[in-house]
Amino acid sequence: MSKRDYYEVLSVESNASEANIKKAYRRLAMKHHPDRNQGDAKAEENFKEAKEAYEVLSDQQKRAAYDQFGHAGVDSSAGGGGRGAGGFSDVFEDVFGDIFGGAAGGRAGQSRAHRGSDLRYEMELSLEDAVHGKTETIRVPTHVACKPCSGSGAKKGSSPKKCTTCAGLGQVRIQQGFFSVQQACPHCHGNGSVISDPCTSCNGQGRVRDTRTLSVKIPAGVDTGDRIRLSGEGEAGENGGPTGDLYVQIRVKKHPLFTREGTNLYCEIPVSFVTAALGGEIEVPTLEGRVNLKVPAESQTAKVMRLKGKGVRSVHESGIGDLFCKIMVETPVNLSSKQKKLLREFDETTKDKHEKHNPKSSSWIGGVKKFLDGLHL
Repeated sequence: MSKRDYYEVLSVESNASEANIKKAYRRLAMKHHPDRNQGDAKAEENFKEAKEAYEVLSDQQKRAAYDQFGHAGVDSSAGGGGRGAGGFSDVFEDVFGDIFGGAAGGRAGQSRAHRGSDLRYEMELSLEDAVHGKTETIRVPTHVACKPCSGSGAKKGSSPKKCTTCAGLGQVRIQQGFFSVQQACPHCHGNGSVISDPCTSCNGQGRVRDTRTLSVKIPAGVDTGDRIRLSGEGEAGENGGPTGDLYVQIRVKKHPLFTREGTNLYCEIPVSFVTAALGGEIEVPTLEGRVNLKVPAESQTAKVMRLKGKGVRSVHESGIGDLFCKIMVETPVNLSSKQKKLLREFDETTKDKHEKHNPKSSSWIGGVKKFLDGLHL
């Protein structure tokens, strides 16, 4: 029998966040776990199916392979159900540890390692830098591993001791109704060990606050909303856990000349009414420099002209966009008496053939007259 879609199994959308995937799995695990449904084969099968789906969708690499190739991309890693149903503590180890203070089943004498937090850095770029790319130096405040104690939290020459309350497991078991729940040990706070002689540099935390200077390569074509992941550049983990990641969030500043939509650029070009009427050549800016644009005779305001290949090369797709120039016919101001006289003389020459020289105006006037006549005023 063919497998159901993993997103369908967890009842989440294909773009669901990690938090929503975990939340959906929690709900199904609590509902279908065999310890709560003794002898119910259907519930056990539903639990295994949900567990298999979670093991794939909670892993970024497996999820990417599944999104691209379906079950064929992850069958070898998913293993047809992962670790199986297991005991009820397995569920807490996978997704309930963050509620009850840490994962269950740690080995005696070892502190529980926790992955460091991911960090987010907001980077503001000019349109030019976003389009062409650059290397930017940033300073990020974060927690780093304490050097004197190598992140252990214990003073140099000493080491953490196994917690006697939980025998180094980091968990204690309590009874809640018909099933038992494992909870973080109140003495060692889920670490499984205690530090009797803490490091004076980090006060036993194993981490210290510091500011790191990083070099970030911004690829050409990024846009507002794009995110760059720097693996292992987040906060240091606890008790030797892995370091988190740093996500650089891109925001492109407003440009005085251009607006961007995807790979295309847009700008407005003022044109004198003489050039618009007779045609001509004007100089327009692009992100690569100046180019000449031919304005056809009798151009009207809002006419759009395209400069092919003068847009943006997207970081997500191939090809380069275009630059669209909107013609804005400019009415002259601060005219002299002679200039006004010349314009009036010109206007007189067009009145006899108004419809020929001003077709849009003539059409509009005709429409207005027809409308007013229809009102029977």
